[in-house]
Amino acid sequence: MVRVVVTIPAFNEAESIGNVIKSIPRNIADDVKILVLDDGSTDNTSDVAYEAGADLVVSHIHNLGLAATYRDSLEVATEEMDADILVNIDADGQYEPKEIKKLIEPILNHKADIVLGSRFTGYIEKMKWSKKIGNKVATKIVSSAAGQKFSDCQTGFRAITRDVAMRINVTSDFTYTQESLVNAVHHNLKVVEVPVKFYKREDRKNRLFGSVWNYAKRGGSTLIRTYIYHKPLRFFLYIGAVVFTIGILLGLRVMVHYVTTGWVTPFLPTAVLATLVTIIGFQIIIFGLLADMIRSNQNLHEEMLYRIKKQNRFQKSLNSQNIKK
Repeated sequence: MVRVVVTIPAFNEAESIGNVIKSIPRNIADDVKILVLDDGSTDNTSDVAYEAGADLVVSHIHNLGLAATYRDSLEVATEEMDADILVNIDADGQYEPKEIKKLIEPILNHKADIVLGSRFTGYIEKMKWSKKIGNKVATKIVSSAAGQKFSDCQTGFRAITRDVAMRINVTSDFTYTQESLVNAVHHNLKVVEVPVKFYKREDRKNRLFGSVWNYAKRGGSTLIRTYIYHKPLRFFLYIGAVVFTIGILLGLRVMVHYVTTGWVTPFLPTAVLATLVTIIGFQIIIFGLLADMIRSNQNLHEEMLYRIKKQNRFQKSLNSQNIKK
């Protein structure tokens, strides 16, 4: 039996979440459950969710942000609701719940571990030009960090297997979309995209991220951290190589003058600057090597955490079987 748990992060979405829940098809798998993560809403989002048919609503006392909400959804869906497949969809009605079937089919057919609902290969009813450009830039950066080309890494409409949910670790306090994807590819998990429809939001307010500027500022910071975290050697090696080369080029001028005249005095400040820049460039490269060693150690910790989660799940399954007997 395959159990699909549809997770819905929500913050003050009482007006739209009911229609989203009612539109989720229940016949796409052996068992379909709906989990709502109410991130400290000040309206009656939780009540509306229950009335619309949500199987479980988990509420934060305060607004913790999308990343924390996503982490909680993974834990609750796998540990408490025993999900085989997790599907995340927004509560604002911009995605089409009936397309959940398209997302889980590659997983059911063992062709993917993660399925992204791509808006840019599908249909977009309306999206601000600033948001569209931001999405495309972020997608290019994530594609570079992951080593795989994507068309829409920012999409909140995605499906993952239970094994993926136990493997990925989101450390950001803002959003999960980029970090979880790079993390998944880093663990050699297969990611595919399917085209989906994306509708305009009627009230034109983004309650998860606020203004486009706020999203760009915090999202950009998350992208940089994610890139450095997963590709530290490449990041520091490129910067260090540029700085080191500048130092060498500055030093060549001094060296040529010394070889031809036997004097350094007229270019003494340049010689000092060249030495400092060269040393700084070399140190940055060393930082990259150290960061890469730390990242390798982190890989071992992540693998150990994954194995512990699998062992706990196996033990829980055995205990459940013994109780039934």
